[in-house]
Amino acid sequence: MRPNLHLWLIPVLPLVGAAINGLLGRRFTRQIVSAVALSFCGAAFAWALWVAFQFPSLLSGPYNESLASWIRAGDFRADFAFYLDQLSLVMLLVVTGVGFLIHIYSVGYMWEEGGYYRFFSYLNLFMFFMLTLILANNYLLMFIGWEGVGLASYLLIGFWFTKDSAASAGKKAFIVNRIGDFGFLIALFLLIKHFGSLNFENVFSNISRLGPETQGAGLLTSIALLLTVGACGKSAQIPLYVWLPDAMEGPTPVSALIHAATMVTAGVYMVARSHVIFDRAPLALMVVAIIGTLTALFAATIGICQTDIKKVLAYSTISQLGYMFMACGVAAYSAGIFHLMTHAFFKGLLFLAAGSVIHGIGGEQDMRKMGGLRS
Repeated sequence: MRPNLHLWLIPVLPLVGAAINGLLGRRFTRQIVSAVALSFCGAAFAWALWVAFQFPSLLSGPYNESLASWIRAGDFRADFAFYLDQLSLVMLLVVTGVGFLIHIYSVGYMWEEGGYYRFFSYLNLFMFFMLTLILANNYLLMFIGWEGVGLASYLLIGFWFTKDSAASAGKKAFIVNRIGDFGFLIALFLLIKHFGSLNFENVFSNISRLGPETQGAGLLTSIALLLTVGACGKSAQIPLYVWLPDAMEGPTPVSALIHAATMVTAGVYMVARSHVIFDRAPLALMVVAIIGTLTALFAATIGICQTDIKKVLAYSTISQLGYMFMACGVAAYSAGIFHLMTHAFFKGLLFLAAGSVIHGIGGEQDMRKMGGLRS
């Protein structure tokens, strides 16, 4: 008998925190705002850990949890339903764990800033959408989370909206991501037309009966390439990488959370989740591998010439995402996800360390002016 994991609680907890701070935060002291944001995010992390301890029950197959019927049109139906397997469990622990640590860091980092309650409301909202994306059991719910993290990143990158550069960077991130999302949407329409469902288990069981498309490009190759366009937008691969370096205009905790640990890895997660499609589309896999290889090399060479400490880390992030794509492109999905996990920790730490250096020397980000930091 499998335990009921109540997965819906994990994304809903940060959403409640976001609502409380967003609606009432103006009247709260900073201590209360921090307590609300941290307690709800910490509770989501604790629940994710409890779910991880129930892991042996997952080994018999994926765990499905259906909450409510959402869309019904003819034979097509999409539910509010959550899905947990080994892949989503790894992502769940990374997002809630790293996200909680970055929330703690943000309390001290943002203490002197205006709009404190607004910042934590956005941060909690981002966690809600990211967790929805990871736990969704169908592509439609995943797309809601996918668009939601785009919205939350727009709000967080442009947090200091009185600065023109920050406002422009937020808009740039939003618009470039829309280009990728267009590809993702068309892929979903093709899945509905040919397989009549967006539910992962239904789609993958139908596709697994088909053979690999070795005679050129067919339906699965088209779907896989369109999904790749979506992944390139979200995970900042060539040619849609241009938004990520500019996104460093946001506060440093935002750079650590969104542009190192969680949001930019959504594309890698989506490719790994859709591996059944990609495995039967060798051409698309080769395209993913080539894009990843070019991005890893190209971004690293740009990073060498940067002087802004956060820009260096941004190009390093794009380069590391290229490695993850390259791993997925040679069908080494587990290696790609392993690097995703390690990267979330080391790049998150690098950004937080950079933030404390920037604070320590009065907001200066030019590495040529840094030195004597030990004192």
